[in-house]
Amino acid sequence: MSALPGSVAAPPVARIGDIDVLRGFALLGILLVNAQLMAGPATAPGGGAGAPLVDRGASWMLTALVAGKFYLLFSFLFGYGFTLQQRAAAQAGVAFAARHLRRTGTLFLLGLAHAVLLYPGDILMTYAALGLVLFALRAVPPRTLLRIAAGLLGTLAVLLLTYGLFALALPGPERTEDITATTAGTVAAYRGGPGSVVGANLELLPEFLGANVLYSAELLAAFLVGLAAGRWRVSADTGRHRNRMRQIVRRGLPLGLAGGAFTAVCTHGGLDSGWFHIGAAAGVLTAPALTAAYACGVLLLVRTPAGRKLAPALASAGRMSLTHYLTQSLVLALVFTGYGLGLYDRIGTAAVLAGCLVLYVAQLALSALLLRHFRSGPVEFVLRAATRGGFPRHTR
Repeated sequence: MSALPGSVAAPPVARIGDIDVLRGFALLGILLVNAQLMAGPATAPGGGAGAPLVDRGASWMLTALVAGKFYLLFSFLFGYGFTLQQRAAAQAGVAFAARHLRRTGTLFLLGLAHAVLLYPGDILMTYAALGLVLFALRAVPPRTLLRIAAGLLGTLAVLLLTYGLFALALPGPERTEDITATTAGTVAAYRGGPGSVVGANLELLPEFLGANVLYSAELLAAFLVGLAAGRWRVSADTGRHRNRMRQIVRRGLPLGLAGGAFTAVCTHGGLDSGWFHIGAAAGVLTAPALTAAYACGVLLLVRTPAGRKLAPALASAGRMSLTHYLTQSLVLALVFTGYGLGLYDRIGTAAVLAGCLVLYVAQLALSALLLRHFRSGPVEFVLRAATRGGFPRHTR
């Protein structure tokens, strides 16, 4: 493939199929969680107390099985991908620092546009900021990275648990009227025109950024585990680790499911608000076990006769994961906000989940179609060009 002047022409580092499979799988969980937040207060975690039983059950299952698990998987993959970027820069004979800075800067700008225009809960800006921390820790030995990650998770869990216990012991004043008025204003804004939607996103952005800052310790921990795994190249030949992956599934599922169930009870059980943070602390400690079990379970599944048919679809979606992440928000915004149908806070959780499954299947099919003609999705193309400092002449 020829290149324009100023661009770097070098053979790319070989893609790792299992990494793409996991990215494609993680897209489903990200979609399910983000859709609940974009659909309105009735479907948000902890909301919809008067909703039909089917919707309350769907919210409970989503919290127990999905929420807090899949962004950990994406974060792990981000850390792993960092090592692949390092190797690509070394192979091309260029400075990795400049490439990484361009990549994180582009991610931040994409995230900022995403947050303002579509979804204030964007994670790309946080990823970009933590990517700089990842760069600073790139030479730390893998075992030390794992110890740092464990320390980050433990510290965050203690903070959440302490806050929850204080909230139970010292309940704050009731502010039902203020909360109701705020919710009504948000609903009206998201059902308004495009300017109203952008205004609502900007108003909610500080709240979402604050949550991202709080949970940045959890994200960074997953980054560091991914960085350690990438340094050890554990995904280069996962077929050799089947017994270990089966052990992770057997041990991780019970612990992760128990923690997820406890978190769901604390979130949807009609308990005092302090229990929400106690449940969140349990989630911080147990979600990694369920995330690891999911990841190993999927990698084992795609090695079965039936699963081999699923692997290409997941891998294709994984190669376009950034494009799909942004496209999901675009579709959801067109459905739920004044950009399109304006169905904000008008659809129950169960129906939203069903719609997400339809969208995800469509994305799997679209990925396979597009990758017959292009190397990657359009956003990945832009990000790669920004990272390398030049656009290639061809897309194949």
